[in-house]
Amino acid sequence: MRVKVFTFNEFYENTYILYDATGECIIVDPGCNNTNERRQLNEFVESNHLTPVMLVNTHCHIDHVLGNKYVSEKWKLPLHAHNNEKEVLKAADLASMIYGISYDQSPDISLLLEEGDTISFGNTTLKILFTPGHSPGSISLFHSDQKMLIAGDVLFQGSIGRTDLPGGEHNTLLQSIITKFFTLPDDTVVFPGHGDSTTIGIEKATNPFF
Repeated sequence: MRVKVFTFNEFYENTYILYDATGECIIVDPGCNNTNERRQLNEFVESNHLTPVMLVNTHCHIDHVLGNKYVSEKWKLPLHAHNNEKEVLKAADLASMIYGISYDQSPDISLLLEEGDTISFGNTTLKILFTPGHSPGSISLFHSDQKMLIAGDVLFQGSIGRTDLPGGEHNTLLQSIITKFFTLPDDTVVFPGHGDSTTIGIEKATNPFF
């Protein structure tokens, strides 16, 4: 599996394209909300001869769903996310008004992902980890063979996800990290929803929240 990251929108959100040698790919947390950002995403797909087969939200805060409608309509993809994110997604309209940013309303979540599920594209299989705390239905995607973790806004380099938004809960977030992330191999690469990548080992040793 290969990972392409784009940093989009006013929140400097990380949008991920995961792909492999077959040319199939999935798009995770598309944050593209203007013509230039959508062009970047599309050009990467076309120049690498990729076929998007899945749209996934790790969670549905406004910065992670700004490009959902574009991706869903462009490649005819339904939205995959956790059931607990349905209410969060409904609140995206209000969030866009509060922050004063443009938002094309996302399609509803139509395919649900739960703890222990797997998703597949090409020759690649990812395990779903249920990691609430930052948001009530946060999920993370783990590639066990290559030890890669798409972590959403759960764990960052030297920090953790904020828990002061509706549905956030600090102790729940800490338990998600301790029980789901810190049990993974130390050399697992963590790809967060914002900022640079890190590893599980580095965060266990240096993250000030632990």
